[in-house]
Parts: sequence; C-alpha cells; structure tokens
Amino acid sequence: MFRIGDFSRLCRVPVSTLRYYADIGLLEPAQVDRFTSYRYYTLDQFPRLNRILAFKDLGLSLEQIRQLLDEDIAASEIRGMLRLKQAEIQQQLDAEAARLARVEARLRQIEQEGQMPQQEVVLKAIEQQMVIAIREVISQPAMVGALIGEVYQAMARHNLIPAGPPIALFHDTEFKPENLDVEVAFPVVNAPDTLALGDGRPATKRELPAVPQAACIIHVGDYDKFEETYAVIGQWIASSGYTIAGPSREIYLAPPGDNAMTEIQFPVIKG
Repeated sequence: MFRIGDFSRLCRVPVSTLRYYADIGLLEPAQVDRFTSYRYYTLDQFPRLNRILAFKDLGLSLEQIRQLLDEDIAASEIRGMLRLKQAEIQQQLDAEAARLARVEARLRQIEQEGQMPQQEVVLKAIEQQMVIAIREVISQPAMVGALIGEVYQAMARHNLIPAGPPIALFHDTEFKPENLDVEVAFPVVNAPDTLALGDGRPATKRELPAVPQAACIIHVGDYDKFEETYAVIGQWIASSGYTIAGPSREIYLAPPGDNAMTEIQFPVIKG
C-alpha cells in the first residue's frame, strides 16, 4: 500500500486532486487509518485512475466519468456521450477558426492602411423582437427619415411608446440609388395588429426574426459619409470569408445631426 503522497508521485497526480476525487466518490482510498487519518492506495487502483485521467483528457465531466465507471451504461449511451463531446469540440474548433480568420483580416487591413482602423466591425446575434412596421418602395434613401416620421406620428396618436430606436430594413438584393424596397419598424411591447398612418396606409405588427450572426458597425455623424462606413463593413465581410444572408438593417440610435449614431447590421454566414 502507498501513502497518498507516494501514490501521488507514482501516478503524477497532485494530492489535492486525489483528495477531491475521494471527496466526490470517484476514487476513494483503499484504506484510511482511523487514528492518523492517513490515506492509503494500492496498485489495483492505478487502472481506475488511468481511466479517469483518459476520460478527463477527452473533455468529459467528472460526473460523466463517474457514470461511465460505476454505472451499467450501454455501449450506445457511451457512443452518444462521446459524439456529443465530439460535436462540442468541433463547434469550438469552428469558432476558433472563424476568430483566426478575423484576426488575419484585421492584420491585412492594418498592413494596407498602416494604422489601426477607426471603425470596428463586430459579430453578434440579434434577438427577435416585435415591431410595428411598414414596407414600401421609396424613390430615394432620403425618404427613409420621412417614413420613420410617419410611423412615429401614428404611434403617438395611439399613445404607443416605442420600445427601442427605429429600424430600417433594406430588402433589395443589390444596391439601388432609387426605388428602394425598404421596411421601417419600431420595436413595441403592446400594440394593435394594424396602425393607420396619416393617409390611411397601414403599418402592421409583426415579429422581426432573430439573426444568428450579424456583422455590425457603428457610424457616428451625419449620413454624408455613409458610403465610407458601408465600404469598411463590406471589406470586412469579404476578407473574413462571410457572405450576406439577408436584408441589411440600420438602427438609428441617435437622431440625424452632428451627434447622429447609426448601427449598420448585415446578417452573415460563413463561406
């Protein structure tokens, strides 16, 4: 029999870890001296400890390892457990590969411009939300603001308070300087199914779908330099290996003027 310190040196596992395994019933000492409380282990416990370490190296939790060692688990369940771990690891690898691509894209951008970019593009998920919206074809981008004003006035007439800043969704699959297919929306909590604008055109309540992954950038200032910000996010999407996967959105965080702030969002997928 080996005292815990000797067993620790032989199996190259810290004493604190062996004590913890004993406390949770994963690897209890073969004997505990009732007078000194010294813990003793035997050679027969090496195989169990090695299996614990092997399963731990695969990324299984200690509770999963205990089930594998102590319970009569069918081979199909073990395969299922390992396949779940396999999928989890693959997801982590994919996420790190995507992060690496973003780092490489940032390096290329710095090398091209000779300095850190002034505008940052970030990836994030966008939650679904309920909105009052109207979709129309407008003659030019400047009319987005007028359409937002119409919807806001209709909400005010019904004593509805927006639950967030106004949103514009651009449904065209290509850039169009005129005759844009635009949807204007305000987030709401409680609202009727339809809302009449001043001339009777209906705005309707609908659920704006969630976006699992969107490339987002903040534009500060008025809209005369919007094209530059769009160029930055466009370059980032292309150089990072993403493709656009739905209507772009503009969220007007602060009203037009010198202190205007707009978040531009592009749903994206890898490849």
